[in-house]
Amino acid sequence: MADTRTYWVETLGCPKNQVDSDKLVGTLEADGLRVAASPDEADVVVVNTCAFIESARQESVDTILALADGRRPGSELIVTGCMAERYGDELAEALPEVDRVAGFGVPVTLGRKSVPSLDLLNLPRPRSVRPWAYVKIAEGCDRSCGFCAIPSFRGKQRSRSVAEILLEVEQLGAGDAVKEIVLVAQDLASYGKDVDGMGAGSIVPLVQAVAAQVPRTRLLYLYPSDLSDELIDVIGGPSGVPYYDLSLQHVSKPLLRRMRRWGDGDRFLRRIVDIRTRFPDAAFRSNFIVGYPGETEADHDLLLRFVDEAQLDWVGFFAYSNEAGTYAADLDGVVDEGLMKERLVELHEVQEAITSARRRDLVGRKIEVLVDAPGIARSHRETPEIDGIVEVPESLVVGQFHTVEVQGAFGPDLVGA
Repeated sequence: MADTRTYWVETLGCPKNQVDSDKLVGTLEADGLRVAASPDEADVVVVNTCAFIESARQESVDTILALADGRRPGSELIVTGCMAERYGDELAEALPEVDRVAGFGVPVTLGRKSVPSLDLLNLPRPRSVRPWAYVKIAEGCDRSCGFCAIPSFRGKQRSRSVAEILLEVEQLGAGDAVKEIVLVAQDLASYGKDVDGMGAGSIVPLVQAVAAQVPRTRLLYLYPSDLSDELIDVIGGPSGVPYYDLSLQHVSKPLLRRMRRWGDGDRFLRRIVDIRTRFPDAAFRSNFIVGYPGETEADHDLLLRFVDEAQLDWVGFFAYSNEAGTYAADLDGVVDEGLMKERLVELHEVQEAITSARRRDLVGRKIEVLVDAPGIARSHRETPEIDGIVEVPESLVVGQFHTVEVQGAFGPDLVGA
């Protein structure tokens, strides 16, 4: 007999969490549950949490409490995701409002009580309702970055097979409804290193295979040491999306070593210049941690100088968050919170001016855009839900490519017609 209950899944955190939620939804619907009109009308409310840094954990807790207050009598509130995996019993004890705190995969057993916990990585998903979709190609991470707790609860890297990934891309509606696939993982460029017979560089043939199914294949979260010439070329060419999302974190060599990270500002800058020489229309995104233990004023000045010289299209700056169990948790040289905020403000001001200027430079140019929704489109320069948008006439067909002329730039957003 089909399950007649309804569900609501609330997703917090990064695109990888959204993929997990999509797989939960796919399994719940396969079991007969129907999506509710709102969380307060659902029989089952699932919160997929984020636990990357303190602010994300606080947002998760606030969301859980708000949904607990608003849910209808008799409904079930389940917490899953990174917070559930990382804190488990501690979280359950702290939140008596919650009916269940379950690690990855457990909520998908709601419709089939006898089925054990499932691995979300290769579960099917519903077709995408948008002309783009995230696809997670691996889970976990083998790196030991000093600030990151993800390996402690997501585990070692587990790469999916090319066949499994391509099947998911096809099931999402590739080439038909879906025109852009966004590949994500904790360490995207390391895809395949953990699998016998695949090894380093496996990301390149994977991108080529996905690109044969969709016009655009976008890559997020690239560790700079694995950015090979072959990977640069496949991103700049066959992928259809010359967009380089480089996880740099800082540019001071001594501080990067304290972070247990590779590289330095000079190496990064040379690589960026090289990519722009080969692909002049390339767009760049990166992120940096401000206030990591031991960050000096000289380190901060190096980062400011790099930001000015690199002229990246998009940059995220994040205050260092002390995470229990990480290498950095017990390091000396703690940066005063007030000083950290001052440095963040200074960096944001510099980068906002750069982003605005780079967007203004596009005024008068003709660009190809994919229309995501009425009046909202993106060129290759904008990752969905993360970067700016291109405002276009609502008459342009959703899910199709159109050529528009950029007529204006307002901060991160463009206006095209």
